[in-house]
Amino acid sequence: MNNTTIHKGLGNVYKDLGFSNAEEMQAKAALVSNIMSIVKKEKWTQAKAATMLGIPQPKISLLSRGHFSGFSIGKLISLLNKLNQDIEIVVKSKPISKKHHTGHVSVSCVR
Repeated sequence: MNNTTIHKGLGNVYKDLGFSNAEEMQAKAALVSNIMSIVKKEKWTQAKAATMLGIPQPKISLLSRGHFSGFSIGKLISLLNKLNQDIEIVVKSKPISKKHHTGHVSVSCVR
């Protein structure tokens, strides 16, 4: 008999794991995913990506492994701009019907 319990996620793995800054981490993860997607599409080595982005190769290695705590959202946006990506930031009022007490941050990619 299998004793596995399955819980439906909240749509943010960082929130599911109890991180206090889950919204920011989810946004950073989406930005890093876009950066690394472009690096992969261009078939760049980490050294080439580092040159193109103007950061040391070890930082590309960190990003490629999902280690982005040392990067601000602003820095990640700057890296995407260096990759000729446009960034749009939309600020809007939170619907009264939403149950969370703080605002929500989301990042989406349009290709």
